[in-house]
Amino acid sequence: MEAVILAGGQGTRLRPHTDEIPKPLLPVGEKPVVEILLKQMQKTGVTQVCMAVNHLSGQIINTIGNGERYGLKIKYSQEESPLSTVGPLKLIKNLSDNFIVANADVLTDLNFRTLFDYHLGNQANLTVATYARPNPIDFGVITVDDNGLAVGFNEKPVFNFVVSMGIYVFSKSILKYVPDNRPFGFDNLMFTLLDNRIPIHTFPFSGYWLDIGRPDDYQKANDDIDRITDLMS
Repeated sequence: MEAVILAGGQGTRLRPHTDEIPKPLLPVGEKPVVEILLKQMQKTGVTQVCMAVNHLSGQIINTIGNGERYGLKIKYSQEESPLSTVGPLKLIKNLSDNFIVANADVLTDLNFRTLFDYHLGNQANLTVATYARPNPIDFGVITVDDNGLAVGFNEKPVFNFVVSMGIYVFSKSILKYVPDNRPFGFDNLMFTLLDNRIPIHTFPFSGYWLDIGRPDDYQKANDDIDRITDLMS
């Protein structure tokens, strides 16, 4: 299995942590977050990784190296300018017919082999790993009719949304919908595929998943260090 790790973002929501350290190298316990992801990938069957890099890329390349110490073959694809989350894939040569894509700041105990086999079994164009995330509302929610009259009330409800985990499996054929040399995000890809009625498969997951995109999430990652250490064993 081949994987692409998207490691080019500036991590603006995590400043000042990311002013001098790229987000993939932020320490969780004593290990960079991307190292934990790499070890989970290797443990569940990934053999080759291409890291798409841009912001402070030299630090990432010098820290991670060629992947030998992780039991992986790692190469790098350098963006000359930011291309968002899907645009960088067009720069990578000789991708496999099907390949995993993951954000560099994701912690999970997902079995990448199971996800990959699910994608192949469905002969999918794109498979999105998804998570049911509860979103509590800290207020009493009033349902109002067209006349401004209250017709319902719900005290501090919890809504569940199916969200993308930032982990996918792509068929290389999907890349024809991605423009060359300009920013193109996962949201752009989803809208494009939906507009063209291209089937998008989902892979529901209920294990451990944490996207370190905000300060609260980064703090939770360090609070969960015992469980995260298990990912690396």
